[in-house]
Amino acid sequence: MPELTFRPATWMAEQIRQRQLSPSELVEAHLARIAALNPKLNAFVQVDAEGVRRQAHAAELALADKQKLGPLHGVPISIKSSIEVAGLSWEAGTRLRKGMVATQNAPLVTRLCAAGAIILGVTNTPELLMAWETDNLLYGRTNSPWDLSRTPGGSSGGEAAAIASGCSAGGVGSDGGGSIRVPAHFSGICGLKPTPGRVPATGHFPQSVGPFALLGVVGPMARTMADLKVLFEVMQGPDDGDPSAAPVPVRWPLPDELKKIRIGYFEDDGRTPVTPETRAAVRTAVEALKRAGFQVTPFRPEGLELARQLWWQFFGVAGGMLLGPMLQGHESDLSPILKEFCRGVAAETPHTAQTLLDTWIQRDVVRMQIFAQMRECPVLLCPVASIPAFRHGERSWNVEGKTVNYLDAWSYSEWFNLLGMPGAVVPVGKSPEGLPIGVQIVAQPWQEELVLAVGEAVERERGGWREPPL
Repeated sequence: MPELTFRPATWMAEQIRQRQLSPSELVEAHLARIAALNPKLNAFVQVDAEGVRRQAHAAELALADKQKLGPLHGVPISIKSSIEVAGLSWEAGTRLRKGMVATQNAPLVTRLCAAGAIILGVTNTPELLMAWETDNLLYGRTNSPWDLSRTPGGSSGGEAAAIASGCSAGGVGSDGGGSIRVPAHFSGICGLKPTPGRVPATGHFPQSVGPFALLGVVGPMARTMADLKVLFEVMQGPDDGDPSAAPVPVRWPLPDELKKIRIGYFEDDGRTPVTPETRAAVRTAVEALKRAGFQVTPFRPEGLELARQLWWQFFGVAGGMLLGPMLQGHESDLSPILKEFCRGVAAETPHTAQTLLDTWIQRDVVRMQIFAQMRECPVLLCPVASIPAFRHGERSWNVEGKTVNYLDAWSYSEWFNLLGMPGAVVPVGKSPEGLPIGVQIVAQPWQEELVLAVGEAVERERGGWREPPL
């Protein structure tokens, strides 16, 4: 029943609380949807149908016993396969971890289960998450529910495809350079890249330590901003296993104080052009916010290009050095996409202690400079990427008469990993081919509630999520 599985997670939870819908009924609808569509999409790498039914039965017993119910009671969700879910695959898309099964839940999974969520299964990723598309030698390629010849993005592409197609009510991805936001943009759903440490990355592979702790986060993905907010509230909070953790309380801005905040926007960064429909989506979001009573003004902080370069020094160069020992001697087991990443890293000069220290210091300096500029506009609105979802195998695109290469197309997301800023994506427009176009809303660290509130205002004015044609 697609009409049921496409409902918001908040609606599902409310219907279950009101006894208008049973967890088993909801689970069976999602399992049927997965059975029908996963052979085409390849979004899930493992679904434990019997385990899911047991979870649904337990949820029904809790209802019968009149136990206190969590905000996601009986709602079926999915988890990216780079995050521990006890008893399910934890391979992160690589043959080097083939057969790896998690023996425990990551803290965020424990929190979701405590809130009543039912874990359907785990979803596909590119090998070791190192791509903006989803394909690997273990499970193959994931396709977009908007067009099977295109990618749903990466590295949380399996999650995006599952949620957009109604196979899952929501879920969890991870993001070190756009890996939540680009798939959300490509697939027409919402996603949140939080501040490092706001949602614990404990139980994620690769582990969020060293340079990855500066860039990499885990966060929620859903079809609506209201669902994203609930998932965020459930998952957030410090954990000892995350080196960036901090005890930051949840504080939703009041409507009056929200309207007093100036929002700056820009359509492009002056370096990498964006498609006309991407520009139009930004303008549409700006007009939506103005109609809602927000102060919106053109504004693009200086220092973004340096932030992009420094991001690559951490993610590409340092990341390649961290993964190198694991990959050495296993070249024949690596996917073409990961080999492509490794070739890019091999062309760079490896870090010395001095160059890594210099990069770290430059990163802190550019953060301070950009944050100082943002006193004028504490919230930014901009593109998520240069292009909408691309066809499988494409590596460059002609945009506004200029060639945009693979790594450059996602720079609009990479800055904010380097800067440690939270960013939410909300769908706004569409391309001439009917592909979804999202916009990105960002703020200074620990201001997730602010970006979610602004994103919700855009969604309210624009009508939000659309059903894909598949």
